[in-house]
Amino acid sequence: MRSDPMEDGEPRPKIRAKAISRPMSTATAVPQSRAAAVLHFAVEKVKAGLLTREEALLEIPALMLDELLHPMIDPDFQRCVIARGLPASPGAAWGEITFSPSQAERLKEQGRPVILVRVETSPEDIHGMHASAGIVTARGGSTSHAAVVARGMGKPCVTGAGDIRVDERKGTMSAGGMTLKTGDIITIDGTAGQVLEGAAPMTEPELPPDFTTVLGWADSIRKLRIRANADTPADASAARRFGAEGVGLCRTEHMFFDAKRIRAVREMILAETGERRRASLATLLSVQRQDFAEMFHIMGGLPVTIRLLDPPLHEFLPKSDEDFSEIAANLKMSEEKMRRRSQELDEFNPMLGFRGCRLAIAYPEIAEMQSRAIFEAAVAVEKDMGKPVQLEIMVPLVATRSELDVVKARIDATAEAVRRETGADVKYQVGTMIELPRACIAAGEIAKSAEFFSFGTNDLTQTAFGMSRDDAGSFLGQYILKGVLPADPFTSIDVEGVGELIAIAVERGRKTRPDLKLGLCGEHGGDPASIAFFHKTGLTYISCSPYRVPIARLAAAQAVLRG
Repeated sequence: MRSDPMEDGEPRPKIRAKAISRPMSTATAVPQSRAAAVLHFAVEKVKAGLLTREEALLEIPALMLDELLHPMIDPDFQRCVIARGLPASPGAAWGEITFSPSQAERLKEQGRPVILVRVETSPEDIHGMHASAGIVTARGGSTSHAAVVARGMGKPCVTGAGDIRVDERKGTMSAGGMTLKTGDIITIDGTAGQVLEGAAPMTEPELPPDFTTVLGWADSIRKLRIRANADTPADASAARRFGAEGVGLCRTEHMFFDAKRIRAVREMILAETGERRRASLATLLSVQRQDFAEMFHIMGGLPVTIRLLDPPLHEFLPKSDEDFSEIAANLKMSEEKMRRRSQELDEFNPMLGFRGCRLAIAYPEIAEMQSRAIFEAAVAVEKDMGKPVQLEIMVPLVATRSELDVVKARIDATAEAVRRETGADVKYQVGTMIELPRACIAAGEIAKSAEFFSFGTNDLTQTAFGMSRDDAGSFLGQYILKGVLPADPFTSIDVEGVGELIAIAVERGRKTRPDLKLGLCGEHGGDPASIAFFHKTGLTYISCSPYRVPIARLAAAQAVLRG
């Protein structure tokens, strides 16, 4: 596919297939999508007395609801598939290829839809992912950064597309025997894991009345509470629209990648003294407080679980010479010394390195800042709403009770300081993510300090199997094809291994603390087969991406009915 130059220097694509949006009808007489038809006929059979509500719910495939929540490719369209990967986030979109997150932002401002194509994404790509209609990565699995973030945003995503060769420097991608460049048009189908040449016609989602009826039936039956993973106020708003009963995971690090904030984060990380680090953290305090306050307002008194900073610090570090020079000048440090400091933070295996609670123990001022922002926001919102915030603070990557105790002491001390300053006594709970095999085995001891557990099944699966969730896509397909594994364990819970670790933690945790709240915030929270296991295991709630909340609501009811 060739491109013509534009006067402003940007390539103007030639679109081979005209993109057409065909709204799906909300009329109950003739549903235009398969999912709408299934819901419609289930409701009609109940009205006619042919099925009970319970029987009707069991006839509806929960994952089919995706068709009602995302744009889909017109089923009559003849596809020209040029690459295949993992169906990382459902839905479909078309747009101009871009390899640069910053260019994605510029093109969106011009009203031009874009598909962000990367070898893999990192947290600093967030702004470009927000601007894109969809994301494609050559590497990564179903719980890679691109997959998790795209699902949270409700954007289609294809990861682990090994057929694609990406050259970000040249601005080209090779796939299906052709080479495409910046500005060429592709379509991605995140439900099928396909990349198509050209722009495919779409059907736009529109929820039929039967959708609300069916989920109302499900809510009256299910035992599991359904929360959402929400990192921004926009995520929280989407979660409420889809019926979430709280936020089960707020990843605070995603709030840091705004262009106005990242400089302060980098200065904090690269500072050599606690005093200098606290000065940078003071800049972040007000913006974090504002973020949390908005989240609390949107959730209106529903539970909100905020996870303290988790990822390795190197993910926040500057990459370009320009960024290094700017930070060095602000910190009054030579650029050479700055680069040495950055290299000191580089790790061979960062996912098992300096992250999670280890950050809060080594740099307690980070946990203090985040805790203060949380408590001050809660005080302000409780005063505005006239009712309490249900606040839960979660410490990540705990392996021992002593780690949790060190961080919890900082949280409690900060809460007491805010109480003395404001006169307001905010109620809160401190718990931990259970995402390491050792934490599952030691759950009874950890529960002496933790008021709740939330199973982080993405990392628990990774550490239990000893396989990187970002790299497993290169061989998992062969494992499943050859029967080595029945399914992708990052998509559907491995009951015999990872599931057994969860069951051990549940039993030992509740033996120590019978009223222990047990949740789950991994991507398995949106998988119906996994939800059935979590129901049987006795969890209190599950948390998934906002756009998977309806699926989880239905699947949780089906788990009760199937026993």
